[in-house]
Amino acid sequence: MDLGGIAKVPVISFSATSPSLRPRSPYFVQTGLSDDAQVGAIAAIVESFKWSQVVLIFEDSEFGYGIIPYLSNVFQEINIRISYKSLLPVSASSDFLLKELYKMMTMQTRVFVVQTSSDLGARLFLKAKEIGMMNEGYAWIITQTLMDVMYLMDSNVVEAMQGVIGVKPLIPKTKRLDTFEMRLKSKLMKDKTKTLDHPGFRQADLSVFGLWAYDTLWALAEAAEKVGRGREAKEVLDSSSDPFAVGVSESGPELLQAILGTRFEGISGKFQLADGKREASSFQILNVVGNGEREVAIWTPSSRGINFKTNNGTNFYSSSREIFKSSVIWPGGSTAVPRGWEVPVAGKKLRVGVPVKSGFTDFVRVERDKELNRTQVSGYYIDVFNSVMSALQYSVRYELVPFEKPDGSSAGTYNDLVYQVFLQNFDAAAGDISITANRSKYADFTLPFAEGGVFGIVPIAYEDVDNIWTFLKPLTKQLWLTSIVFFIFTGMAVWILEHRVSSAFRGPPSQHVGMILYFPFSTLVFAHRERIVSNFARLVVVVWMFVVLILNSTYTASLSSRLTVQRLKPAIKDVNQLIKNGDFVGCPEGSFIPDLLKEKGFQESKINTYKYPEDFHNALSNGSNNGGISAYFDGAPNTKIFLSKYCGKYTIGPSYRTDGFAFVFPRGSPLVADVSRAVIELTENGRILEIGNQGLGNEATCTGPDSTRLGSTSVKLQCFKGLFAITGGITGSCLLVFLVNYVYQNRTCLQTILDSKTTVWSKIVAICRHFDERDTCADPPRDPKEKIPVAEGGEVGSSSYISEVPADLLRISSNSSVVVPLNIEEQTVPV
Repeated sequence: MDLGGIAKVPVISFSATSPSLRPRSPYFVQTGLSDDAQVGAIAAIVESFKWSQVVLIFEDSEFGYGIIPYLSNVFQEINIRISYKSLLPVSASSDFLLKELYKMMTMQTRVFVVQTSSDLGARLFLKAKEIGMMNEGYAWIITQTLMDVMYLMDSNVVEAMQGVIGVKPLIPKTKRLDTFEMRLKSKLMKDKTKTLDHPGFRQADLSVFGLWAYDTLWALAEAAEKVGRGREAKEVLDSSSDPFAVGVSESGPELLQAILGTRFEGISGKFQLADGKREASSFQILNVVGNGEREVAIWTPSSRGINFKTNNGTNFYSSSREIFKSSVIWPGGSTAVPRGWEVPVAGKKLRVGVPVKSGFTDFVRVERDKELNRTQVSGYYIDVFNSVMSALQYSVRYELVPFEKPDGSSAGTYNDLVYQVFLQNFDAAAGDISITANRSKYADFTLPFAEGGVFGIVPIAYEDVDNIWTFLKPLTKQLWLTSIVFFIFTGMAVWILEHRVSSAFRGPPSQHVGMILYFPFSTLVFAHRERIVSNFARLVVVVWMFVVLILNSTYTASLSSRLTVQRLKPAIKDVNQLIKNGDFVGCPEGSFIPDLLKEKGFQESKINTYKYPEDFHNALSNGSNNGGISAYFDGAPNTKIFLSKYCGKYTIGPSYRTDGFAFVFPRGSPLVADVSRAVIELTENGRILEIGNQGLGNEATCTGPDSTRLGSTSVKLQCFKGLFAITGGITGSCLLVFLVNYVYQNRTCLQTILDSKTTVWSKIVAICRHFDERDTCADPPRDPKEKIPVAEGGEVGSSSYISEVPADLLRISSNSSVVVPLNIEEQTVPV
């Protein structure tokens, strides 16, 4: 390649398939398919069987390395994890191969993708067969290099490779290929030596590389004809002592362009080059069975899927592995699709780490028998883990290993235990381990098997019914203020609507203010005596009395309940109160809760950790001011047990939501999905709840104060927003209609006041005086015989009456309070 680039001579190869070769020289042409063309077909196989991880086995050469980056990228796109990469020297010894195979045998992954030369691949599969890695449960995928030379391998190698899946470029069946096959077979039959070497020649024995070689030479011949090599060679001979070198050098670029532009239908399919390499084509998916291979599917680069062949030979698009189940024979002669992973063999068990804790051992308990030198792990969550693992469809051998120091104490926090799983010191972890964002960076969690949440436990306090302000407690401050505002608003609205038409709402300014404040409050006990004349005012009063009736009933019921029933309340209602007061708080030792409290705003110096429930109880009893704590935070299960043990002394305060308790496995572990499904199954059939009732059934049940009475019972504004909206809307509408009507009826007078050349304040005073005048047009008609009250000095509104004077014979002067009789003969009236 380097020499060709210097001399500008095309270097054409039909067998160098590594994709890393192409960028090194523009004069290098790959007429065979590059290895990166087959990664899509390999990824489609893995994706179809829903395998989650694979192992890559490749040789230490340019050929082996070239395909690895492309495989890594395509697996990453479909979320397939490469759990291990095995690099094999080209001349690897049998001992090296055995050591590497044994290493892979102890891993969980059972899907292997092999990219090696034929010689190394043959020795690899013989050793794999020898140690049992070609048995049921394993899946092997080989690339086109090994698959194409399968017919050349010894029978013992083919026997060792039974059940292997491989990919191979699809060679379309054409008339030209049939003709070539017949001519080649006839030629071989004439050579007795080759006939003995190939006693049963078949089309399958035609190597893809051989077909590519044939088409490559054909393309070169066509390119040479296009360049007109004969004529150019003659001209060079006349002018050069080294005609071959000069001729090739001068015609190299032109010949390169001619080769790249050559297109024809060859015996290996369509010959067409793009960017110096052959264009990608479809691939056969073959299964090694018997003495050779058989086609089970076809992959096309455009579909990203697999076209499976039915019995009648037609093709259809599908990615269902159900079709593969009936088409592929797997290692060991099995037709069952390999799961893709297994628990490590060679007698190794899963090491499941278990936290060592002092308090709340109902969930996880580690006990050491010193006489028998044996450690026993038990508890509710351990029973759940054992039940879940037993519910799997396959057997998993494991042992529970306490996370402890040699002296039996805890070896670290729960975060440390999860990190040990990340470091592969444990294969899993079980216990009361909460799911957190930080821990999920290092390990995978199954679905939660128990509820989450962090609850604050605070001492119980009782409401003081002897407080002098107890009568204000039934309603919240917001509801009190809103009610007062609407009382005043309603009184003002009624006064505005009645002032001009009703004598009961007239008088000096002090009487106006008193009427505005008095009238709505008098409706509380329905003690108002004022006559309502306006229909608008009547509507406002009716709606307001409905609101007052509900408010009054609610207040009476709430106050009666407070005075007759003792009520509980948390001593601390929210975290902000704790932080503001600078109170000390507590939490269990080794949990994630200290980090959570720091995130909420607590100072590290204000957070104390404890081991035993008794320590929590003593600290809460002392209080923050006496060397204790004001609140204790713990997970939901622990708080239930704590409250049942100290019934009637503490209650739930501030709380936070968490994602629950789950089992821990290394990142990418295939056990996560299966264990999660088992958790769902046991949750739905009630088995986990049954285990809890059995394991925690002996816990005391709290029969103290009713927890439903905890917290504030004051009636909130939210309950009356609808009522206030109704009365406010109706009252406002009535006022608006009344004011519009007033302006319309008195528009002439109001316009005169507004057009006067006085100050703005004088205009406002004049309008207010006009509004203050009585509207005589709104007086209801009176009975002619009705007695008119006359004041003792002649003022209207007095309790005295004019004797025997009909109302229609009197005229009331607008300028004085004198009552003058009209058309009265021989009768006098006191003036």
